[in-house]
Amino acid sequence: MTSSPDYAAYIASLPRVLAGAATLFRDDEGRVLIVEPNYREGWTLPGGTVESDDGETPRQGARRETAEEIGLDREPGRLLAVDWVHGTGRPPLVAYVYDGGVLGEDEFKAIRLQEEELLSWRLVAREELTGYLPGALGGRVLAALDVLADGTGTAELENGTRVS
Repeated sequence: MTSSPDYAAYIASLPRVLAGAATLFRDDEGRVLIVEPNYREGWTLPGGTVESDDGETPRQGARRETAEEIGLDREPGRLLAVDWVHGTGRPPLVAYVYDGGVLGEDEFKAIRLQEEELLSWRLVAREELTGYLPGALGGRVLAALDVLADGTGTAELENGTRVS
């Protein structure tokens, strides 16, 4: 199907939204794996931008980014949370968090950081997460952990706060 110049102009006029996807890994004590990027302050989950212009889905993006960043190429589990995050100086972001499951000792030993982007990784207990993951990201991760704990469906969030 070909598109008309009018349709192309219409599509170009539509609002833009960014998409990011991350994977939530835990250890057998329930601590969360977080990574320290070198390109900005703070910590985050393994993950990154969904390459939607190339046809990548959020699930595919989470898997690709996790493999690139920490060297673990695993199919993400179920979708735990979706967060609409308003931007300052950027379009809004839709952030997806997938379950990476509980990693064993051998899997933690197999982690290989992407040196171009990451400085380190660590495991953090739930009660310490917001000290490392402030704002919407901290709320998103806590909501994802709640979904895992109570067995409910995907959490819908706005700016890290659960709306359903």
